[in-house]
Amino acid sequence: MNSDEVGQYLKDNPKVFVQVFTQLSESNPELLESIQVPHPYGGNAIPLSERQTLGLREKVKLLEGKLSELIQFGEENDSISEKVHRVSSALLGARNFAAVVHALYFHLREDFAVPHVALRVWGQSLLDGTLEGEPVTDEQRTLVDMMGAPQCGPAEGSPFLPWFRESAEHVRSIALIPLGTTKTFGMLALGSEDPQRFYPGMGTLYLRRIGELAAAALTSRL
Repeated sequence: MNSDEVGQYLKDNPKVFVQVFTQLSESNPELLESIQVPHPYGGNAIPLSERQTLGLREKVKLLEGKLSELIQFGEENDSISEKVHRVSSALLGARNFAAVVHALYFHLREDFAVPHVALRVWGQSLLDGTLEGEPVTDEQRTLVDMMGAPQCGPAEGSPFLPWFRESAEHVRSIALIPLGTTKTFGMLALGSEDPQRFYPGMGTLYLRRIGELAAAALTSRL
């Protein structure tokens, strides 16, 4: 019987190994201590029991690492949720369109550390003459309609880069958040000088939530 056959037998009959190990532990513990196996990190032989202890320690280290990551992610999510809550409260308290815009710009810059923010809303004559009501091309509207969800990526070559005006030359990555559910009526653009701040494939859950909050607040004040 070779090692592969022994391994397959133990896989097919897992209780056998447990029963033998238990019986040896009770009736002949010194035999287990005398069984030598290779050290996982060197050439020296060590008792089987010590090898099992080393294996358990490695598993504990892996579990501790995973737990640390989960705690870190939880703390980061709690922090972001708190920031989204502050944005929500500010938008709810905004009395008019100008106050909504101010709240968005302020909290995105101060809470989320987004240095460049641009908002465009179309189909509203009341916004003529404002920065947010500046003309948007048919091509840009079509692109926004086709998004369906926030998109992130490099700023270079984006047709929305001019929305950042004099800051456009410094923007290296952008997040585009369409506003509206059944029909888009605007878009919120976030720009960063860090090329990796907004990257393709990043999670957009909180961006989507901010967009939904902004859309609701803007719609009720127009």
